[in-house]
Parts: sequence; structure tokens; C-alpha cells
Amino acid sequence: METTHTYEVRAKCTKPRSGVVASDTVLRPISFSAPPEFLGESGVWTPEHFFVASVVACYVSTFSGISQASKFGFVSLEVDAEGVLEKSQDGWRFTEVKLRPALKIAREEDRERANHLLEKAERSCLVARSISAGVTLEPAISVAPERAVLATVN
Repeated sequence: METTHTYEVRAKCTKPRSGVVASDTVLRPISFSAPPEFLGESGVWTPEHFFVASVVACYVSTFSGISQASKFGFVSLEVDAEGVLEKSQDGWRFTEVKLRPALKIAREEDRERANHLLEKAERSCLVARSISAGVTLEPAISVAPERAVLATVN
């Protein structure tokens, strides 16, 4: 297995405080702007959204991969994420990313294992481990026995 991977992305300025980010390995480019708080456009993806999205997307893919490897089926997983941006004497920085996974499982007896796997995913998420902001996990697990289980996701 390789020990180094690279991911190349480029950005182009299209107007003040706005642009497009793209990669040769990704189908669609994404328009972005500075957030309205920093004189950018509203309703457009911002670098701040990308930052929080990278943490939550990594968490979801890490949990589903760990679940698959552990042969742990679940009904559904939805994760809300909130990034906290604070100004200090050194300038603005993210100080925390809160992850709120809502995991539905089919059987009550799987609750403890589900919680363990949610926590393991938080510890294993490479994006979360790569940032200086703290990552807080606030899981909610519910049982939905009538629903089909997302058995090991392929």
C-alpha cells in the first residue's frame, strides 16, 4: 500500500472575492465566494463551508467504511455539522467543529456497538485528525426495527 497520496485542486478568481474551484479528477467545478460576513455573496459555497464539509464528509465515509469492515449494518446515518469560527488576536480561525450524527439502527442490542463505532470514526477521520480545531461528537442513536438495514455498504 502506498504511504503518500496527493490531491490536486485549482481555483480561479471570477470576480472580487469569488471564484471556481476544480480538479481534473472531479466531474463538476464548484463556485465559491467569501461569506457575506466578509463582503462575499450570500447563497454560494464558501471556503468556510468547504472546511466544515470536508470534516463531515470524512466522518460519514469513515463511519460507513468502519461499519462495513466491522460487518455492522445500520438503517441510516445523517450528520449535522457546525464549524465555530472565532476571532482572536492572531486573526480568524476555526476553534471547533461539532458533529451531530443521527444514527438509526434496527436493534436495541446494537446501541453500545453503534456508539463505539461512531466514536471510533471520530478518532479515525483523517481530516479531523489533520486540523487544529477541536472536533466534538454529539451522537444520537435511535432504533427503527421496521426499516431495512443498510447492511455493509458496498
